[in-house]
Amino acid sequence: MSDASGNPLPASGTDDVLVEVDDGVAVITINRPRARNAVNGVVARGIAAALDELEERKDVSAYVLTGAGGTFCAGMDLKGFLTGDFPVVEGRGFGGIVEAPPKKPIIAAVEGYALAGGCELALACDIIIASEEARFGLPEPKRGLVAGAGGVMRLPQRIPYHIAMEIALTGDHFPASRLYEVGLVNHVTPAGEALARALELAKRIAANAPLALAATKRVIVESADWSRDEMFARQGEIINPVFGSKDAMEGAAAFAEKRAPEWKGE
Repeated sequence: MSDASGNPLPASGTDDVLVEVDDGVAVITINRPRARNAVNGVVARGIAAALDELEERKDVSAYVLTGAGGTFCAGMDLKGFLTGDFPVVEGRGFGGIVEAPPKKPIIAAVEGYALAGGCELALACDIIIASEEARFGLPEPKRGLVAGAGGVMRLPQRIPYHIAMEIALTGDHFPASRLYEVGLVNHVTPAGEALARALELAKRIAANAPLALAATKRVIVESADWSRDEMFARQGEIINPVFGSKDAMEGAAAFAEKRAPEWKGE
């Protein structure tokens, strides 16, 4: 994968976070396989820097977040934590993403472990694709800690209360198949195929109009806090500009002319 010039896109000048772009999709890879892709300060800042750049690029409409070497992310780098290396970025939180997920759709492609902060990274994504060998969990209580990077808040929003409680309070590992059953994981793939499946889905998403995608995600995320009386008015504030966009006219024209649309993000 490459940018418009055919070159790979490393984030923040570090090999610990790799970014590649192709067909409207940016793949962000945590590249610390020897540490099971544990998140340290360098990784957190790398992810934040990548998102800061990619959010402004009109040639990118969707993201895939994954890990190198057959593991998604084993959580916070505890060795770094003991030396004062906190993987938190101001304004974005742990991993450079959990407190401020991107405006564009993002898919987690999970192989191996997605534990503790790694599970919380996945929870910060909009869609989760996991291999049949993937394992999820919030083992923080086993280390005297709390899953404070969104885990204990997001998990009961995504799955039934009692199951969320079992996962959060036991700190045990749970297979992707079980989390697929309760609706947290969208698709389970054979081992080694999570990224390919995530890319296929991301490219289908990225084929749609970028302004419409961003507005759709924003309504879904923000509407949970809207009252019944205000919901349509607040939705209108977000989606009305989309209906007046050049892309909306292009979508209608492409349909009438039986051709593929050419989106401009305008």
